[in-house]
Amino acid sequence: MEELTAAQPNPAAGSDLVIIFETKDEAEALVVKGLLESEGIEIMISNPEVPQDLLPGVGEIVIRVRPDQAEAARNLIAEQRQGMLSQDFDDSDFVEDESPSADRPPRQR
Repeated sequence: MEELTAAQPNPAAGSDLVIIFETKDEAEALVVKGLLESEGIEIMISNPEVPQDLLPGVGEIVIRVRPDQAEAARNLIAEQRQGMLSQDFDDSDFVEDESPSADRPPRQR
């Protein structure tokens, strides 16, 4: 999977980029991509080993950034992870609305 957006550095300059995140989960990579891009950090996302459209979930997905943005990118990822870990969830956070709607039948128990 190699994806370039308008805000991304030239792929030919990829060797000048710094790896700041690796995962086997494409969804996780896309969330991190969105987080970084929303903060104006230019990224290049790729899977150097295996094309994800042919063999999804095989190999690592790598996110690279310019060296001058690497620390900010790592900090954003760390802050996001810490925020997720520090949230207190209880069962009421996950309970569905019990009232049936016109487009959804009542839930069977």
